[in-house]
Amino acid sequence: MKALEPKLAVARAVGGLARAAGRGGGTSLPGKVLMRLEPDAIRALSARLPQGSVAISATNGKTTTAAMVAAILARGGTRLVHNRAGANMAGGIASTLLEAARGGGIDGELGLFEVDEFWLPQLADELAPRALLLGNLFRDQLDRYGELETIAERWAEVVARLPAATALVLNADDPLVADLGRGRERVVTFGVEDDAMALAQMQHAADSKHCRRCGHAYVYEAVYLGHLGRYACPQCGARRPDPLVVAREVRLNGTRDAAFALAIGERRATVALPLPGLYNVYNALGAAALCHALGVPFEQIAAGLETVAAAFGRAETIALDGRALSILLIKNPAGANEVLRTLALEDGEIDLLAVLNDNTADGRDVSWVWDADFELLAGRVRRVTCAGTRAAELAVRLKYAGVEPARIAVVPELERALDAARADGAGPLYALPTYTALLALRDLLARRGVAPEYWR
Repeated sequence: MKALEPKLAVARAVGGLARAAGRGGGTSLPGKVLMRLEPDAIRALSARLPQGSVAISATNGKTTTAAMVAAILARGGTRLVHNRAGANMAGGIASTLLEAARGGGIDGELGLFEVDEFWLPQLADELAPRALLLGNLFRDQLDRYGELETIAERWAEVVARLPAATALVLNADDPLVADLGRGRERVVTFGVEDDAMALAQMQHAADSKHCRRCGHAYVYEAVYLGHLGRYACPQCGARRPDPLVVAREVRLNGTRDAAFALAIGERRATVALPLPGLYNVYNALGAAALCHALGVPFEQIAAGLETVAAAFGRAETIALDGRALSILLIKNPAGANEVLRTLALEDGEIDLLAVLNDNTADGRDVSWVWDADFELLAGRVRRVTCAGTRAAELAVRLKYAGVEPARIAVVPELERALDAARADGAGPLYALPTYTALLALRDLLARRGVAPEYWR
């Protein structure tokens, strides 16, 4: 497609100008320009990949799961075209392909793309992935995307259009997701089997509690995270499928790391995961299941999971003027609760920088903070600095959670809030930003020279 090459040059030039201006436009802007010039650009460029593409979608954990897959595949020498910065809508994926395009070909063998859950129908058609991982569905940005069932129906349509040869990788512990594999032959499922990780009761923020087939309430044998667990419908008999890829003997070590016994069929290995929390164990299982579907040897999967580094803003730790700043993205109740659950494993009092924005990419409705269980940390907070466009609302939520008002500071402007939080204390500082706050925080840290620019 020779006519495409001049359009690629124009889009590259726009991205270069944006970066030179310090706007960080390298993530999505060039791709948006390219799609204006050539609407079929994603389909045309992804077709150049010798090994095709794989796609990952979920409400929570897409970026980290993709980073884990990249770490596993890197051990086998696979050259990836990967949207590492997490720009997962059409513009970001087009930009990633644009950057890899070279003289009528492409610099890479396999495309590895995390895809926004609402954009999946369009992008799955354009990328034609050879394998598709669907990780979870949690309530997220209802003002943008609607109820979970809306997304589930759109995903069901995607699955129905997949060729029979496409591998479908599903979280067995998520009822809405697991049910999408009904009737398909090439399905790989993953899940946790460790009652020591089970919650005493389902969290009030849990989402999918009713059978997708008949509408009856599920009965749970164990609840691990939100609505994820072992479940069955007493009315129609639908139940959690037995997962092929399993985590047992899970050990969580605060915000530092985790470990678990990985099983794929009859193969077993203990994995020392350098990322914290049960949510990252789920991400690791998804990555392992996807790589297994691609034919990656078991030993390479287990070893690759032990080498993964934190994706930006996902348990990433940065040295900041003598303090360790750990950045833990929170964007919906389920994800926030797992971050809070992980922080609760730390010893002693905790210093927080909590940043709540209500920009379009965050969702304008921030009422979800009332479903996040900040009560888990209420008696442990030494100091919390609240920032962002809705800093005051977040401070009110923390006060009602039981944090003493004298321990709460409201500093809406991010740079001032970061400096105030850093200066007040000497130990670790934990930043809990929403999505656009995360990008702004990383930009700020990059300008100060303590973190790389996130689009690189």
